[in-house]
Amino acid sequence: MPDHPSRPRPPGTFRVGTIAGSDVLVSSSWFVVAGLIAVIVAPVAEQAQPGLGPWKYVAGFAFAVILYLSVLLHEASHAFAARHYGFPVSSITLHFLGGMTAIEGESRTPRQEFLIAVVGPLTSLAVGGAALLVRPVTPDGLLLMAVSGLAGANLLVGFLNLVPGLPLDGGRVLKSLVWRISGNVHRGTIAAGWVGRLAAAGALLWPVLQEPVTGTRPQIIDFALAFIVAAFLWSGATAAMSSARLRSRLPRLVARELARRTVAVPSDLPLAEAVRRAEEARVGSIVTVTGNGVPVGIVSEAALEATPDERRPWVTTSTVARTIEDGLRLPADLAGEELVMAISRTPAGEYLLVEPDGAVAGVLITADVDRAFRESAH
Repeated sequence: MPDHPSRPRPPGTFRVGTIAGSDVLVSSSWFVVAGLIAVIVAPVAEQAQPGLGPWKYVAGFAFAVILYLSVLLHEASHAFAARHYGFPVSSITLHFLGGMTAIEGESRTPRQEFLIAVVGPLTSLAVGGAALLVRPVTPDGLLLMAVSGLAGANLLVGFLNLVPGLPLDGGRVLKSLVWRISGNVHRGTIAAGWVGRLAAAGALLWPVLQEPVTGTRPQIIDFALAFIVAAFLWSGATAAMSSARLRSRLPRLVARELARRTVAVPSDLPLAEAVRRAEEARVGSIVTVTGNGVPVGIVSEAALEATPDERRPWVTTSTVARTIEDGLRLPADLAGEELVMAISRTPAGEYLLVEPDGAVAGVLITADVDRAFRESAH
């Protein structure tokens, strides 16, 4: 079963199966690159198997499918490693530039970051190496063409992915090493992000250097691909660096410190009386409880403000309270990224904070968390 069976698919994708408990999605952009591969490989297929005629394009498309199956193996290895460490993996998507594994949560240690990242390139290198080993005993024709292409493509993908710049896997490897040495995960991300930007600049300049280095004049397609790859690397590295700067501010968010003191009232108490008690106690929230004192609801600020003063004596407090369901009861010691993830899993305006012994610590208001996060930037 997938981790999120009801999660909506991103626009332009469709599901083809599951691997490692995660949905395997194919983006519509994949068909574009598969068509390009089919056109590029068709003359090679005709040379390998003369007389194919129009079937050479079918052979080219089949090679594209085989190639992306090896990309799927690369991404699946990330998924298996992430799940080994307890991280949910919602999906694996095959797209124009390869694949992407959607891992929820961040590595807790440099070792986890290193291993989850490095298994992808190692898998590609292993596939490429295996193809090289069987190549000498592969019969001539389309099969030999496929094996040779698979070897070259996977070795290239494996080595390029080890370039130590984000968003490549090698960037995550560098991030883990800097994290291990400095003790600061965000410093590792920033370092790998800058190397990723340098890699983007190198990719953009490659067509200019192509003729002096390889003796081959660049074509229009070379400049177009260089621009696409450079844009992918630059945007990925920049996004990772921006995220690191934001995450560096998260440890300042501590649920207990942001909690509002609360007053407990019976669910059937008139709302006007509940508000009066809250004002008298000088607290910022109201919780409804059973006769045994068990919290069952949190008064919604939005619903309270929408209730006119003249109606409050005639409605019960429970009418403006949200039932405390799964996800709305949070440990008071949550902080940083764990706090943000807990809130994002169950979006709401208010959450009940409880101490380890079960005592109510207060109510956490989402708006207070947002305000504290903005203020932490100054």
